Amino acid sequence: MTNTFPLSIIILAAGKGTRMKSEKAKVLHEILFLPMIHHVIHAVTPLHPEEITVVVGHQQETVKKSLKDFSIGYAVQKEQLGTGHAVLAAESVTRQDNGTVLILYGDTPLLRNKALVNMTSRHFASGADLTLLTTLLDDPTNYGRILTDGKGNVSRIVEQKDCTAEQLEIGEINAGIYCVSKNFLFRVLKKVGTQNSQGEIYLTDIVEIAVQEGLHVEKYTTSHPLDVLGVNSRVELARAQLELQLRQNHKLMMAGVTICSPETTLISGDSSLGMDSTISGGVEISGASMVGKGCTVGQGTIIRNCVIGDNSTIAPYSCLTGSTLPEKSVIAAPFTVYYNNTSSVNKKTPSNMEMT
Repeated sequence: MTNTFPLSIIILAAGKGTRMKSEKAKVLHEILFLPMIHHVIHAVTPLHPEEITVVVGHQQETVKKSLKDFSIGYAVQKEQLGTGHAVLAAESVTRQDNGTVLILYGDTPLLRNKALVNMTSRHFASGADLTLLTTLLDDPTNYGRILTDGKGNVSRIVEQKDCTAEQLEIGEINAGIYCVSKNFLFRVLKKVGTQNSQGEIYLTDIVEIAVQEGLHVEKYTTSHPLDVLGVNSRVELARAQLELQLRQNHKLMMAGVTICSPETTLISGDSSLGMDSTISGGVEISGASMVGKGCTVGQGTIIRNCVIGDNSTIAPYSCLTGSTLPEKSVIAAPFTVYYNNTSSVNKKTPSNMEMT
């Protein structure tokens, strides 16, 4: 998608993520070999934004180092005073024009570009001042609820901790992603108060204010709730990992690769596998690895940054790193270690198992 309107991206990544129970910044926890914030940037890049600004705070230097290969700018949220406060931190580094801002979070690694394309297209086509992404959940716990009027129009968002018992029963939730007029956004956020249970500046309050001002508010509802999953705990991290690996493995299987156990096989997005190759369970292929056509990779094998020639066979539980194998190579002994084209057989392997 190429936008015909100026579009800026703001990614909120300043939080510590206390529910992760970790000293590492939440957005740096890896999913399918990449920090989760990398997946978010990959999702927004095809929108061809004029700029991408990441709001950092906790462990900001480490987060910046992780993102050094991306063309992005930074804003610093010195104090954790809420999501609205985090967006305000980006005002001084965001272009001052009449464009549109797409706001999202760095802990939503399952977000697909298609949902963002559909949402921004709806926003621009409708002439809305504000469009928010929503979805429906059977268990909406921990998410802000979408309140609507009698005609189904969005009236406001209520955070979980501020909900009444009746509002807690609402299944439509706020995904935390907004497409909003830049002028309206920064003007209004400066007026948002902290009269809530957290004593914070809620970004969600801009919806109610937009309605009160008679502005055009739209919503785009995705039918794929998992896509907007925010990762706040190790349990959700594992859930996101499984979803991404299944997506990647599905793509490879549709391209002609046999993956015997998609649920236990990890293959990075940078790796490529040839048609008619068979990958056994528990295999891990990462880096910019290339596995040729007609290859067989045994159970539990690890391949990192390797090139494997066509019609090669690799025994179970082998470990290959930084190596190039010609076509029709055969590693016959399980537990073989192959590092930078130098091989050895694990001493625990029976002596009659040799590499050929």
